[in-house]
Amino acid sequence: MAAGTASAQDTTMTLEQVTISGQRTPQTLRTATPTQVATVERLRDEGALQLSDAVRTMAGVTLKDYGGVGGMKTVSVRGLGSQFSTLVVDGVAVDNSQNGQVDLGRYLVGNAAYVSLSQGHEQSTLLSARAYAAGNVISLESAEPRFFLAERTNLKAGMELGSFGMMSPQALWEQRWSRRLKSSLWVNWLKSDGDYPFTLYYTASRQDSTSRERRDNSAMRMLTVDGSLFYTLAPGNTLTGRVHLMRGRHQLPGEVVMYSTVASRQQTEEESGLAQVRWLRERGAWRTQVLAKVQRNFDRYEDSNYTQAEDRYLENHYRQHEAYASGSAAWAAAPWMELTAAADADASRLESNLAYRNDVRRTALLAVAGLKATPRRGEAHAVELTAHLVATAVTDRVADLDTMPRYRRLAPYAALRWSPTPRLTLRYFYKETYRVPNFSELYFFNSIPRQLRPERARQHNVGLTLLGDRVSGTVDAYFNRVQDKIVAKPGPNMFYWTMENLGLVHILGLDVTAAAEWEAVTLRLAYSFAHAVDLSDPSDASNYGYQIRYTPRHSGSAQLRWENAWVNLGASAMAVGHRYAYAADYNRLPPYVDIGLSADRMVDLRWGQVRLQVQVLNLLDTQYEVVKDYPMMGRNYRLSVMYEF
Repeated sequence: MAAGTASAQDTTMTLEQVTISGQRTPQTLRTATPTQVATVERLRDEGALQLSDAVRTMAGVTLKDYGGVGGMKTVSVRGLGSQFSTLVVDGVAVDNSQNGQVDLGRYLVGNAAYVSLSQGHEQSTLLSARAYAAGNVISLESAEPRFFLAERTNLKAGMELGSFGMMSPQALWEQRWSRRLKSSLWVNWLKSDGDYPFTLYYTASRQDSTSRERRDNSAMRMLTVDGSLFYTLAPGNTLTGRVHLMRGRHQLPGEVVMYSTVASRQQTEEESGLAQVRWLRERGAWRTQVLAKVQRNFDRYEDSNYTQAEDRYLENHYRQHEAYASGSAAWAAAPWMELTAAADADASRLESNLAYRNDVRRTALLAVAGLKATPRRGEAHAVELTAHLVATAVTDRVADLDTMPRYRRLAPYAALRWSPTPRLTLRYFYKETYRVPNFSELYFFNSIPRQLRPERARQHNVGLTLLGDRVSGTVDAYFNRVQDKIVAKPGPNMFYWTMENLGLVHILGLDVTAAAEWEAVTLRLAYSFAHAVDLSDPSDASNYGYQIRYTPRHSGSAQLRWENAWVNLGASAMAVGHRYAYAADYNRLPPYVDIGLSADRMVDLRWGQVRLQVQVLNLLDTQYEVVKDYPMMGRNYRLSVMYEF
């Protein structure tokens, strides 16, 4: 008896409490289309503040940055232009029917679970039709609250301070109300004075006289509030609601032209509010998703020095109202086949105090898709074939115009993934993308609509992925053929741009990524080559055969991190080669390298944890421009303190 009792006591164990999270980051190696992911740990370690920080070092990405924390930041992937990139936040696409561009600087990643970039479309068979139609997808997924078994409340507060008046306090409150219901509320206030110094070169050669100047009219203030509810109706049946509010004021710095430092007097005020809901249900062979969103945006642009001679004042207002709904269903017809259908409906109304008012765009999208996979005994699918077809129908109703422009198109997609071994995957995809010009490109700032044609892109990609014990990598070669590419040329200021069609653009490129881990050391590398040339008119010697604007032929990045028991250390470098502001040699921008260092440490306290991080950005104080005549910030510093309890 005693022996039996002793045996029972020896086998008794105390189990640690664990957290459970249903969020999964996308796959990056066993995918038919190239996918890159920045996890929450990577975002935290790199000190990413804005969405632009999360994607700037990814392969194939060209970021247009007008300088400072508050400068506009748009992204072009593989030379396709920012309008081909669809931003999806918590499953719902973010759209801007006014200019078609999403400013990644307006979206913060302080409460993100991950950020991903997918060529073609996301690797999921349960997508909205808009996500199927996109040339590429940037996905921002908010973090779902996680609790220890006995916890009901999580609180987190932090402060980030930086050079030139940068300050960003934030707070997160997560609450578990019942076994099925939980919520989160995240608040962030971001401000920056943006008055950083820069070098003014008096000649384009940068070999003659210079002077040290200071950036003017570059301050910003932005308040962001995100509230979410997570409700589990039943196992495999969830309902998520989200409310997002943003209010900001951004000064728009002017161009820095040779011998000129005239101060800009332009600024914008933005207000954005949206409410969205997502219902996901899995039952047997069926999976369904319903998305709905209502959104209102208000933008006010003013220039108090519009015409200096007459001291005129310019003020434009824009209001956008959007209602969006999407439904999709996936049916596992067999263990090796899945069929999907998705339908989207969107109505956007744009009002302004310009000549045209109450412009309405109605968009309908329908996608049908199929996936066929051949299983390998005891392993994942060895061969996977995916195809879909997207039908697009867009109708505009423009005030004071009798005509109602209509756009119709069918766009196919096909992809093949073959994994001959568990460590090697070969892939290929072909996709056609159809992009309708937005309101600003077609109607605004003109007495009559511009004669712009929709863009049509054909994308080819062939690549392979390798997975080792400590090393992984991807190599993808691609060819994009873009007809009637719409390009924007700066007008008299940052707010006014002119648009034109380029008849034909060919983009031949290569993207390479690699990651390695040795004990506590992590290394990530990315390299991109893009030969993107205008082939519209052979008789136009000033443009034919030149690299398209702001697309570097060579670019790359590297991140190195060492985690240890004392202080975690990190280093990063981003290199960008020559690129053209316009198709002429004297408009060629010089290459640059941006290097950063970081150190962080987690300190355990009696009540919670404190994480400290210090960053030095642009360590070498490199003077460079991403957009011509808009100098970037030199060496600057950031300090972050985050307390979780």
